[in-house]
Amino acid sequence: MLMIPKEVNKAFEILQKGGIILYPTDTVWGLGCDATNEAAVAKIYQAKKRDESKSLVILVNNIEMLESYISYIPQEALQLIDDATKPTTIIYDNPTGLAANLIARDNTVAVRIVQDKFCQKLIEKLGSPLVSTSANISERPTPTSFDQIETPILNAVDYIVNLYQDKMMTTPSRIVKVLKDGTLEIIRE
Repeated sequence: MLMIPKEVNKAFEILQKGGIILYPTDTVWGLGCDATNEAAVAKIYQAKKRDESKSLVILVNNIEMLESYISYIPQEALQLIDDATKPTTIIYDNPTGLAANLIARDNTVAVRIVQDKFCQKLIEKLGSPLVSTSANISERPTPTSFDQIETPILNAVDYIVNLYQDKMMTTPSRIVKVLKDGTLEIIRE
């Protein structure tokens, strides 16, 4: 745990300069950048060789930050967040204040309130959401450990967070979509 503040500071310096990082999340190893920086988001798409029409997940560290970027959060979503026993990503309509190339064509964005301590502290220091997408080239398998991350991804990032590199990460998040009427639809359990 002594390494977390040091790694937060190193990652923060890179993110502030518009760089991208490779970091452990509460689900899998991810590629990340400041979710409000359009040029940095473009670097993530380029690193993954992913079409910008496929949106990315963003991480926030608490409900207050979520409310800063999402105009309408139904009570059912707030209850789901409170009751969640596993990482839960929720797709919301009409996000605001995020990089334009991060928002899906249907004007939605997927957001997760992250539970990982490193991620929480980094987001708090950054003061804005963090992009989180699996550390793989599009259409390739998602790595479940640091050792499985392919060289092109390692070479594409500006900083590799030096935490949990021996940990297996196999827990994908549950994905839920907020429908137009405010109800929730489970996309992936």
